Amino acid sequence: MKTLKINKLILLLIGLVVFNACVQDDEFSTPNTSVTEPDLDGDVIEITSIAGDVAQLHGGGIDYDNDEDFVLYDNDAQTEFVQGYVVSSDEGGNYFEEIIIQNNPENPTVGIKVLIDVNPLFVRYEVGRKVYVKLNGLYAGISNGVLTLGTLDGERIGKIPSAQENDVIFRSAEQAMIVPMPLGIEDFTNNRTNLMIELQDVQFNREQATGDNPLSYASEAFDEFDGERILESCAGPATSTFSTSTFADFKGLTLPSGRGSMTAVLTKDFFGEVFNVVVNSPEDINFEDVERCDPFDINDFDIVYEENFTDGLTGWEVVNTVGTRQWQANDFDGEFYARGSAFSGGTILQMVSWLISPSFDFDAQADESLVLEIADAFSNGDPLRVYYSNDYVSGNDPSTATWTEIGTDQILALPVNTGFFDNEYDQTDLIDLSGVTGDAVIAFVYDSNNATVSTTIDLSDVKILTPQ
Repeated sequence: MKTLKINKLILLLIGLVVFNACVQDDEFSTPNTSVTEPDLDGDVIEITSIAGDVAQLHGGGIDYDNDEDFVLYDNDAQTEFVQGYVVSSDEGGNYFEEIIIQNNPENPTVGIKVLIDVNPLFVRYEVGRKVYVKLNGLYAGISNGVLTLGTLDGERIGKIPSAQENDVIFRSAEQAMIVPMPLGIEDFTNNRTNLMIELQDVQFNREQATGDNPLSYASEAFDEFDGERILESCAGPATSTFSTSTFADFKGLTLPSGRGSMTAVLTKDFFGEVFNVVVNSPEDINFEDVERCDPFDINDFDIVYEENFTDGLTGWEVVNTVGTRQWQANDFDGEFYARGSAFSGGTILQMVSWLISPSFDFDAQADESLVLEIADAFSNGDPLRVYYSNDYVSGNDPSTATWTEIGTDQILALPVNTGFFDNEYDQTDLIDLSGVTGDAVIAFVYDSNNATVSTTIDLSDVKILTPQ
């Protein structure tokens, strides 16, 4: 027994010595992951040059609907590389076998999508990484509505084969901090696609992001390839499609219900027709403000006065202070409205015309708001202003009364129609009337601004509401 114990002790000591020797002899080090600047055997060009080549092919300007004509960078020509900074990441699964690069890390002017049959890509091409893409043998053109670079696959741009990755894409040692370009939804344009943007004061649609059953990013039964959600601007009525791949790791997360900012890449849908906003991960969304900017729900109010002009201008007063052109009652396709327009036979008339409502008792209820439905056409300015007065006397010159302007911001926030009358009405937000007391009239004034504005204004519905 003693011999056995001694032998065990000896073995234990020997084991400790061997273990310590192994640790001392083997110095494990972190793998070398540093990137060295590549030695490129050719000219380096900007993405703007590719955009210029495609524009020239299209006859002087990029036709974002032309997905049939492509620029070939000949293998036998001078070797060229295009440089750019990565703004996409497939780490969250929201991108697949593509890299989006833009020309500058800050204040970019052009971006391009590079298709390559490799997944994943983020481990080598991180956001901010400068890369060089060898152009020889590649094609550039419009695919899915955005500027794209790749091989030719039949009659469309296809993916660079995975076996060619190391011969085509080269990592620079530079990894820059990408500064997203501030951009409003209303400012989306084709030449800003493939850029990293920052959207301020936006939210997801109330019906999709709030209530008892808010939607996920992309895991609903009706989501086939992408989950498409409505992103709204709190600065105005502009909206856009927020797209998430049904293969994204975060597809099952619930849409945030608040409002705030997000960093994303501006792109187009599969058909190249609709602007899409695509994030690299949900961490790019900062919706910490719980106060939403939803339009009011009229079902939450009582309508205490309504005029839809089905009886023309009965009960209303029309007074012209400049010119003879005035508000008139009209109807089109079953829609009745009061129309103001200073356009006549190809010229703009001098016109200041007042459309004055019947008197209304504002002491009979509290916290009133005014809501209007307005359509415009051939817009070349803003001729409409709204006022209320407590001392206007019917039949008198309006200038003899005291008028207070209301609702200007809400009216100017409505969409503008520069084309033909389309019978589509937009509803204003609540126009506050809570400070009005006693009997008062409301006046809608069309002013052609000394014959410089001729926009057609159609007023379809006038409501005074109070909270239920």
